[in-house]
Amino acid sequence: MLCPHYDAFRCRSCTLIERDYDDQVRGKQARCEELLGPGIAWLDPVLSAPAGFRNKAKLVVGGTAAAPTLGILDPEGAGIDLRDCLLYPPQLQAAFGPLARFITLARLEPYDVPARRGELKNLLVTVSPDGELMVRFVLRSTEALARIRKHLPTLQAELPTLAVATVNVLPEHRAVLEGAREIVLTGSDTLRMRLNGLDLHLRPQSFFQTNTEVAAALYRTGRDWVDAVDPRTVWDLYCGVGGFALHVAAPGRAVTGIELSAEAIASAEQTAAESGLPGLRFAAGDATDFALTATAPPDLVIVNPPRRGIGSRLAQWLEGSGVRHVLYSSCNAVSLASDLAAMPSLRPTTGRLLDMFPQTGHFEVAVMLRRD
Repeated sequence: MLCPHYDAFRCRSCTLIERDYDDQVRGKQARCEELLGPGIAWLDPVLSAPAGFRNKAKLVVGGTAAAPTLGILDPEGAGIDLRDCLLYPPQLQAAFGPLARFITLARLEPYDVPARRGELKNLLVTVSPDGELMVRFVLRSTEALARIRKHLPTLQAELPTLAVATVNVLPEHRAVLEGAREIVLTGSDTLRMRLNGLDLHLRPQSFFQTNTEVAAALYRTGRDWVDAVDPRTVWDLYCGVGGFALHVAAPGRAVTGIELSAEAIASAEQTAAESGLPGLRFAAGDATDFALTATAPPDLVIVNPPRRGIGSRLAQWLEGSGVRHVLYSSCNAVSLASDLAAMPSLRPTTGRLLDMFPQTGHFEVAVMLRRD
């Protein structure tokens, strides 16, 4: 894939872009097999569209209010405009022009990182499978809130697919994308993400997989693996908006989803109520604390942790728990391998690479573990 930004050294994020896509996937598969060892029956990898696959744009705003850049910053803190990045689908690319004009209209001065002044830090834009948009303005303060409210109808007229708009407040000078406070500006505060016949609901601060099509395949794979062993009780730890839990729900099966984010749990509960799926329960809390304080283990545990993995405490609990099966979905095969080493009684039997992040060295890998 050819990218003018990569060739001009403006953006070098796509570290594998010079390699043929099939070769990228072969390399990732080999890396999985090297890290996780022999004895795993590998299913065919799930491939992605090499371009246009991202459902979320995380844009640093630079330049000036009159001429904003949407993309990244160079080493000196100047904005590099990446509105035409090939990883974004047409629905996202079409939104960037109206958003840039809105920045000018509402006089949202981009945050100058070296000088530590200005207001608008980031734009976070998510597109649903139906083409609806969630736009989040990450601001240093609420100084511009009244202007954003005043001019929002103009943006809605130019972007009729805008379903959710918010202001996120990040007052600290930190290298993070968002702050804790969210101000909803629209009547709706959730973006409907249709996957495999389910309407998942995404709230502003909830996590959702970056690649919608590959995420749908991940949940289908998990559903098939769980149905094959037919557990009566399931825990979905780090459940997010409930993707795995909702997909494995079935008559006669009790499924509990645990997630630290209360917003994500509210989203999961909304989908469960709308779908009428049986046996589902969701609760906000720490996954490890939930497991360690439970009175009895389930038949099967699903874990989909952040890049750091599940950690030693939860791995040790799973090793000694008597749980018969664990479905582990990971975005970091290194931490996955470390966690598996701490659970020698739970042996990986089946695996699948899911190429969630083409053009980079990152990927998702799912393995099914069975107690020997």
